[in-house]
Amino acid sequence: MPASEGPAARRTGAAVENVPFDEIRIGQSASLSRRLTSTEIELFATVSGDIDPTHFDAAFAADGGHPKVIGHGMWSGALISGVLGTRLPGAGTIYVGQDLRFRRPVSPGDEVTATVTVIEKRPADTVVVFDCVCVNQHGDVVTTGTARVIAPTRKVRLVAHALPEIRMIRHDQHDALLARCHSLEPVPTAVAHPCDESALRGAVEAAAAGLIDPILVGPEARIRAVADAHGLDLTPYRIVDVPHSHAAAETAVALARSGDAAALMKGSLHTDELMAQVVRKETGLRTARRISHVFVMNVPTYPKALLVTDAAINIQPTLEDKVHIVQNAIDLARVLGVDVPKVAILSAVETLNPRIETTLQAAALCKMADRGQITGGILDGPLAFDNAISAEAARTKGITSPVAGQPDILLVPNLEAGNMLAKQLSFLANADAAGIVLGARVPIILTSRADSVRARLASCAVAALMAGARRAPALALAAE
Repeated sequence: MPASEGPAARRTGAAVENVPFDEIRIGQSASLSRRLTSTEIELFATVSGDIDPTHFDAAFAADGGHPKVIGHGMWSGALISGVLGTRLPGAGTIYVGQDLRFRRPVSPGDEVTATVTVIEKRPADTVVVFDCVCVNQHGDVVTTGTARVIAPTRKVRLVAHALPEIRMIRHDQHDALLARCHSLEPVPTAVAHPCDESALRGAVEAAAAGLIDPILVGPEARIRAVADAHGLDLTPYRIVDVPHSHAAAETAVALARSGDAAALMKGSLHTDELMAQVVRKETGLRTARRISHVFVMNVPTYPKALLVTDAAINIQPTLEDKVHIVQNAIDLARVLGVDVPKVAILSAVETLNPRIETTLQAAALCKMADRGQITGGILDGPLAFDNAISAEAARTKGITSPVAGQPDILLVPNLEAGNMLAKQLSFLANADAAGIVLGARVPIILTSRADSVRARLASCAVAALMAGARRAPALALAAE
């Protein structure tokens, strides 16, 4: 069998053979074809360190209706190496040199076929010289040249290694979220007690990104000492001097209540201390809505933003609480650009079970949505996590659902489940997360010392979008 007609087993872990020097003949050839995608470009850049912007522009942009030129040799050279190392001569080949000429650009979507043909053998050192040609799917010549290898001298029969599955960990969803805020004015934001580096730097970085206009509320001497110790310039920002964290929480809430601030941001005080002031009946920021927390998760293995609620405020929410929790999340999803959010109501199982209260709550929530008591989204549940997030898992269990496999929102049973889910996505699935508290008069930004700069900025971006949307009549009425 010619090397160019090697079995598919060469790529599936079955037995493969190389072609040793003595078996190689002048004129013998082998080929390999692959389609170039933006993922391959990014993988190459990750491995090689080649971050030439023109390569990435080609993956995501067009110039006059045609993909921009990218690195000619990147793809062609890799394919030629692949043919030599896996097909002819195959295992044991040592690549010693090449002389390639790149005649035409290769762009995402092109399918390139690399063909190597033996033109010379040197018995003294078992060197084989190959003529190399790469053509695209239209038959246009992309690359020509020669390659020299030291061929193996003995026959080898091996079980080919199955290639691992590679998934790119991308952060462009959070980047897109930040980009949506470019046209917005910075949101006046009361930052409660920013008295450590993480809290103060988060506010300053968000201000530098144009997301917020911070009002720093806390002991001024401590705030300035932190700034001096870490090289942070506070010149542009207003500081409201109060003696301690409790006063900082009270004053920050008062600024939001009076309209001086359109958002609230947690500093280095405890969440409970801030939220106690938020929910005070006479002086807080309560509305008719139950206050709840939403994580906006951008998971590399999921194609869109995933909202997880509630994972930080409501410990064991009742059915009535969940009506507010899910409505808050739907409103946020719509602000983030989802026209009709799909809500998966999670439980341990996907069937009604009177002994599992959350399955009954899920059914009730769905019926309430049918009757207009919850608006703007499509609800389904109960759903176990697997069939909520995977259409294949749902089909296996015979579930027909407009939500299964494509939710925008995951409504969790309780705080423990939600907190564990969000942290598992962050630490095991490399998800980016932004945290926001809804249901109050203003959006509340909850950040953690463990948050990355990207996460802190994303949380501020969500708050900025939500604050802007509150000027729209529909959401303003919903928040009353």
